[in-house]
Formats: sequence, C-alpha cells, structure tokens
Amino acid sequence: MEPSPAAGGSETTRLVSPRDGGGAGGSLRLKSLFTEPSEPVTEESKPVEMPFHHCHRDPLPPLGLTPERLHARKQLYAACAVCFVFMAGEVVGGYLAHSLAIMTDAAHLLADVGSMMGSLFSLWLSTRPATRTMTFGWHRSETLGALASVVSLWMVTGILLYLAFVRLLHSDYHIEGGAMLLTASIAVCANLLMAFVLHQAGPPHSHGSRGAEYAPLEEGPEEPLPLGNTSVRAAFVHVLGDLLQSFGVLAASILIYFKPQYKAADPISTFLFSICALGSTAPTLRDVLRILMEGTPRNVGFEPVRDTLLSVPGVRATHELHLWALTLTYHVASAHLAIDSTADPEAVLAEASSRLYSRFGFSSCTLQVEQYQPEMAQCLRCQEPPQA
Repeated sequence: MEPSPAAGGSETTRLVSPRDGGGAGGSLRLKSLFTEPSEPVTEESKPVEMPFHHCHRDPLPPLGLTPERLHARKQLYAACAVCFVFMAGEVVGGYLAHSLAIMTDAAHLLADVGSMMGSLFSLWLSTRPATRTMTFGWHRSETLGALASVVSLWMVTGILLYLAFVRLLHSDYHIEGGAMLLTASIAVCANLLMAFVLHQAGPPHSHGSRGAEYAPLEEGPEEPLPLGNTSVRAAFVHVLGDLLQSFGVLAASILIYFKPQYKAADPISTFLFSICALGSTAPTLRDVLRILMEGTPRNVGFEPVRDTLLSVPGVRATHELHLWALTLTYHVASAHLAIDSTADPEAVLAEASSRLYSRFGFSSCTLQVEQYQPEMAQCLRCQEPPQA
C-alpha cells in the first residue's frame, strides 16, 4: 500500500495486507513512517469521510431520530393530545352518568396517556449516543417503554375488574342512561381517531443498517415485514383494546337508555371487555419478552444465517453464532468463522459481513475469523445449540 501523508508531520500507521506484501498466512503487519510536514490544519477544515469498510455499514451514523422514529414521535404526540382531551370528557361524563363502564374507559385512556408519554421519553432517550458503559446506546429503552405500557394496562384493568365484581354483588347504584349514551358515543369516536393516528403508515422503507424496516434485497421483490416502531405498536394495540371496550360500553349504554332495569349491563360490559383488553396485549408482550430474553429476532432464522455464512468461499465451519435484537428493527449478530488456510481472511470477512447486511438487514455484525482445525468437530463449544 502507498503511504498517505499526515497533516502537521504526525506519525501515521497503516495496515498492510498480504496482497500488498505484508507476509503469508493471512497475517497483518504494521508499517510506521514519518512524512514531510504539510500545511497546518485550519479551523475550517472538515474531517474526511472514510471509504466504505466491512465493519461500518453506514459511513457516518445519522444524528437524532431516524425517519421512522420521527414519524413515530409525531404519531404519539397527536394521539396523546387527542387521548388527554377525550379522557377529561369521559371523566366528567362518567361522573354525571354514575357509570362504572364509562369511568373504566376513562381510566384506560389515562393509562394510554401515561404509556404514550413514556414512549415519547424512551424515543428521546434512544437518541443518546453510545458510551463506555452503555456500549449499544439506549435503543432498548423503546422496548422497556412498550413493557411499561402493557404493565400499566394490566394494573388499571385489574382494579376495574374488582370494581365491576363489587357492582355485580351489590345493586345499590343508579345510572343516567342519556349521559352514558352520549359519553360512550364520543368515546368510540375518540378511540377511532387515535387508532387512525397510530396506524403504522410510516415513511418509505429503507434497507440500510439503520433502516426503519427490512426486506431481503437479494431474494425476490420488496415485501417489507410489518415490524414498525415498538412504542407506537404497543400504543396502537392498547388503543385497539380501548376501542373494543368502547363499542361494548356503547352497546351497554343503548340497552340501559331504553331498558333502565338492565343496569347490570354496565359492570358486565366492564368485566367482559377488560378481559379482551388484556388479551390484546399478548402479541406485544411476547415480542418484548423475546427481546429482553435475547431471543433470535423475529423473522430471522438461525439456520438461514448459518447457511449464508457457510456459503461464503473459504468458510469451513461456523460456531458461537449468536443472534439477538435491541428493538424489533435493530438486529445484531456475532459468530466465529473457521476458514481454510489458503483463504484470505480479509476477503472472507468482507464477503460474510456484506451478505449478512444485505440478506438479513442486521444493524451490527461482529465476526471473528480463525483457521479451521480438525478437532473443532469434536469440541463441545463449537457445536450448534439444540432446537428450543
């Protein structure tokens, strides 16, 4: 390799590969040199962007929120404002109607407001850069925000289920059917509006290592996977549960308005649709627990990744293959590649990294290249993990 001059006569260190005369066996040697002094660096000088390298999928990481997360923040801001306004209206309407079902809906809206504010905080926190303590950055705060949203819904629903059970045991209450019907109708409109705002219809999908979503680039037409932002998805599922309950409350309010003697429909609807709201959190809870337990990312299989690495010319075996995710869209992989003695380690590393990025959309890949040894076939640590 030809040496490149350094500014101000400073010492530069270059990596010289075997192709440049750096020795045999895939080893690298360091070449240090001094250059003639050049013009001093001025304040206006800007850092030169390094060319593409196998370990840097993006030459420079984007500052602030990605387009997908910016869209998620706008969605959450709008939905939070709508939710707060209609929550206040439901509190007043439920108090005037003496309806536990309406107050149940208002409490769920309160949980929505709290979870969306937590999601907005987690989105802001995830933009903080990585540190020596938090080496991956703060991406997983988005997942923790989704978990907090689910837990808050469970807590509020548990309290309201208890109150509904008490009302079923004691019938000493009165419900204003007209106020309940009006408030329930408004609640349905509010939840429909929030569901529309939170529906995943983000910016155009990208396929880089920082892309919002991923679809394989080399395997047929583009069909992006419906992943979406974790916080928005949790809030959307939360609102769907509230919407289902609102329809139930509306049906109960119509019945009570025309048949006041059937006032038991108020706690019964609270009981039934609260259970449905709990069930609606199951998909989000499953994904959150999968991420927190360092499970293989959804829609990324262990065998396809392994076979892709084994298909790289020069690779004899793989071991220590680990796949996990920081969020639903931030996937990470690490592996050891055992290669032939005649293979170029740099070429193998570049090709393997490129295939993982392009075919599976990993945001970060760490690959260790080592020479294949026959005893690896009997090594317990080099064996593949069993099926779950």
